[in-house]
Amino acid sequence: MEKAKQYVAMVGGVLGALLLFFQALGFEISLFNEKTIDAFLNFLLAAVPLAFALYGVYKNQYLLTKKALEQEKTLEKQGLK
Repeated sequence: MEKAKQYVAMVGGVLGALLLFFQALGFEISLFNEKTIDAFLNFLLAAVPLAFALYGVYKNQYLLTKKALEQEKTLEKQGLK
């Protein structure tokens, strides 16, 4: 999870650098400022762990495939479950 936070921080650094670059060129984009960058980074910091958790739940759900369902039935017949 620490690696994901590092990637989000890198995205924030790139967005901050782009903001400074645009300001240096004289472009003022009202929707692209420090507040919106911070809000986007906060969203990513919440969404990335959620995505990992949902992927983990999906991968650990054994009844999603036909093969897994057959294995579940076999284990129940053998009394192993």
